[in-house]
Amino acid sequence: MSEPARGSVDPIGRDAAIERIVARYRHWRHRRYVRGKLKWDPMFEAAVPLFALSARPLLDIGCGLGLLGQYLRERGARARYFGVDLDGAKIEEARAAAISGGLDIEFATVDASSLPPVGGDVALIDVLHYLPQSQQREVLANAAARVAPGGVLVIRNVLRDESWRYRITVAEEKIIAVFGWMRFATGHFPRREDIEAPLAALGFDVRVEPLWGRTPFNSYLIVARRAT
Repeated sequence: MSEPARGSVDPIGRDAAIERIVARYRHWRHRRYVRGKLKWDPMFEAAVPLFALSARPLLDIGCGLGLLGQYLRERGARARYFGVDLDGAKIEEARAAAISGGLDIEFATVDASSLPPVGGDVALIDVLHYLPQSQQREVLANAAARVAPGGVLVIRNVLRDESWRYRITVAEEKIIAVFGWMRFATGHFPRREDIEAPLAALGFDVRVEPLWGRTPFNSYLIVARRAT
C-alpha cells in the first residue's frame, strides 16, 4: 500500500483516513467522538502544513486520545511524535489505538508543568484554558523552552473577548463539564495578549488568526516560530 501523500488530500481520501483512525478505538463512545472531532475540527487540517514536512520531533502537550499524532501519520509525517497528557485514561486509549494501527508514536501521562526534555516542534492544543491564570505563563514558558531553533510552537485556544463566539464557547464548556467528558474544569480563558506578549518577549515571531472553521467557537490559531 502506498504512503499517504503529504499536502492536499481529496475528500474521499480524508474520509478514509478518518475511518482508519476511528477503527483503532476500542469503545463505541470514543469512536463516535473521534469521527466527529476529525471531521469537524479545523485544527487537524491546519496542523498538516505546520508539522507534516518537519523532520523535528513533535511534542504534543495535552494530546488527549492521540488524534493529532495519528492524523499527521496519515498525512505523511514521519518525524518522532511524543504525546503527553495528565489524563491517564485517555493516554491508555491513545496508546492502545496506536498499537492497533502499528504506529510508531509515543505517549506518556505527564503534567504540562513537568514536560520531558524533547526539543523540536511543540503543539499546545486546547490546554491553557484548563489551567489557572497563575499557571498559564509557566506552561507557555516550559513549552517555548522545548522549541528548537527554526521550530514552531503551535497553540490553539479559545481567547477571551466580547464576542458572541466567546459567550457560546463558555456555555459549551459548562455543558461538557456536566456530562463529564473533560476530567478538568475550565480554569481561565486567556486574552490574546496573555499568549502573544510572553512569546514575543522570548524572541518568537508570533502570528495569530481565527480558526473557527464551521464551528461557533471562539478558537484561534497562534503560531510562534523561533529564529534559526
